[in-house]
Amino acid sequence: MEFLLIFSVVKFLEISFESSSGAPNTMATKTKAGVNNSPTPQGVNNNTTTATTNDTATAGGVGPDAAEDSTAKKNVNTSAILKSVSAFLASGKRHSENSKQSETNRQRVRRNKMDESGGKINPKLLEQLRKKTRFTKDEIESLNRIYRKLVSNNQYAAKSLSSGPSGAAIAKPQTQEGIDRIVFRELLHSTFDIVTEEILMERIFCSWDKSHEGLPIRLEGWLIGLSTFLRGNPAERAAFCFRVYDLNGDGFITKDEMFTLLRNCLIKQPQDEDPDEGVKDLVEIVLKKFDVDKDGKVSLEDFMTTVATQPLLIEAFGQCLPTDSAIVSFFSTLQV
Repeated sequence: MEFLLIFSVVKFLEISFESSSGAPNTMATKTKAGVNNSPTPQGVNNNTTTATTNDTATAGGVGPDAAEDSTAKKNVNTSAILKSVSAFLASGKRHSENSKQSETNRQRVRRNKMDESGGKINPKLLEQLRKKTRFTKDEIESLNRIYRKLVSNNQYAAKSLSSGPSGAAIAKPQTQEGIDRIVFRELLHSTFDIVTEEILMERIFCSWDKSHEGLPIRLEGWLIGLSTFLRGNPAERAAFCFRVYDLNGDGFITKDEMFTLLRNCLIKQPQDEDPDEGVKDLVEIVLKKFDVDKDGKVSLEDFMTTVATQPLLIEAFGQCLPTDSAIVSFFSTLQV
């Protein structure tokens, strides 16, 4: 296509150049023919006629100097046109290459989405996830299939709610793919034997993917969270528990937050006249254990230091990690 365009432009320039440069020569020839063939009136000197004709020809721009100037101008114009055409063709070529690259990228994205929806992860993403987690590639593939099933269950549950008689008032449309709170809580309860208060369930969900707190859990967040949840080292698991217990996310576990967490975890005795007093006393005891710098609240550094010396205190404010038996059982069911 580009070759045909170049050929057409070149032919057009050749024809234009020939016609424009041939016009003055024809006029000069006709002028000379008219001068030579015209009869000289009687009484008129031939030298005078010839001089007049030469002056006329010179005035008309057909003299040697004028012809050279005209040719130079035409060459300049032709060169400018050729440069413009070259720039146009180069621009068209770049646009064509960019269009091809964009189309290739769109096809790659569509292919990746189809692979992920079918339970497959493209090799590049698979390698990235392997480096970010403590799972093998086969385990990541299996966990991805579980993730797809959970997302499908979530979408099915949403459709069931919306199709019910009061679905319009109950179901909230989910604009982002992922595992929502309901499916996630059921997973914690049925798979990892976590039986805890509602407030802790909500905090575990929000703390699972710290980069997208409170949003539906996407594939990468699901895998990274599971890596810490199931195979994290003591420091990683302690940091996760601290995020769960930091109810307002300000970087500290305050006395009020301790009271809320411990009050929900303790079983109230019917004969207790004021059970809250017992909880307040417990808060003071726990605070003395964790408040290393004695500022009246527990920072991440305080929490990590205390748990490093007394590992059993990692879940002092409520269960938020799976039991060892639940972890073994979960990995035994993976189809690796």
